[in-house]
Amino acid sequence: MRRVSCKNCGKVVQEELEWLSSNPFYTKRFAFHVGRQCRNTSIKDVAKEHNLQWRTVKELEKQYMREQLRIAGKAKPEVIGIDEISIRKGHTYRIIVSDLEKRRAIWFGGVDRSEKSMDEFYAFLGENESKKIRLAVMDMWKAFRNSANRNAPQAAILFDKFHILNHLGEALDKIRKSEYSRLSEKNRKFIKGQKYTLLSHRENLSKNGKKNLKLLLVANKRLNTAYLLKESFGQLWSYRSEVWARKFFENWEDSLKWQRLKPFEDFARMIKKHWDGIAAYCKPENKVPLGFVEGLNNKIRVIQRRAYGLRDEEYLKLKILTCMLPEL
Repeated sequence: MRRVSCKNCGKVVQEELEWLSSNPFYTKRFAFHVGRQCRNTSIKDVAKEHNLQWRTVKELEKQYMREQLRIAGKAKPEVIGIDEISIRKGHTYRIIVSDLEKRRAIWFGGVDRSEKSMDEFYAFLGENESKKIRLAVMDMWKAFRNSANRNAPQAAILFDKFHILNHLGEALDKIRKSEYSRLSEKNRKFIKGQKYTLLSHRENLSKNGKKNLKLLLVANKRLNTAYLLKESFGQLWSYRSEVWARKFFENWEDSLKWQRLKPFEDFARMIKKHWDGIAAYCKPENKVPLGFVEGLNNKIRVIQRRAYGLRDEEYLKLKILTCMLPEL
């Protein structure tokens, strides 16, 4: 590569070649080959295969991911999904925003999960694009809701089904623990070690898991009632009319009477407090794929495990923003 003296600034600059990567020892074609391999393989394994330093592989992959983002273009979402991830121990969070219609992550940032950090997304998007958002899917975290109401007041708020069901699962586990404490040692054997058997859907259990669940529900009437109530609650998201959805919830809440299931009663109060954000799903225009955010979170956990030991936040950001984009 030639070095030339620039007539405009008087500095000596290096000639730029379109086919060369940011690392002048490798072509873009090779950089993109390395980037494609790193989508499904660890940096360490790719470096070993090509006899390269892992830092070199990481920088080549970062160039590949930046090109993916350039081709994907600027985000112009109408339906967004908001969630947070922990990037290290000590409650260190970053916010992730996804375009649920295009099924891709579009923003990673903030310094925590505060309202101020959430405001950074809308600043990144710009006032005009923020006004085009018609639906924001999120958990029931107040800071996210306040930021959306202030920066995109026209957008409807929809609380994520999976976060709500997670709260219900926690309530069921509290009942399991209280029953374990209440029972004698002889009867505890049916409950011990069955946390995930109770929290899982029946169809997702193995043959042995279904057998254990059946024994547990026969042995403990209160857990049997709680489990049936937990399984039936998911029906709430099948209604197309808010009136019928409300009727279903009120019937579900009525069935708690005299059951001595205080964690479920607390859960029902939480649902009533956040009802508007749950009932919004009944509207046909709000029937968006709620499972995408949960699927993205699972991918992110895989990325974090594979990148264990790396402390490069820019690299993590690029991995998250490109994990749903097509290969180059």
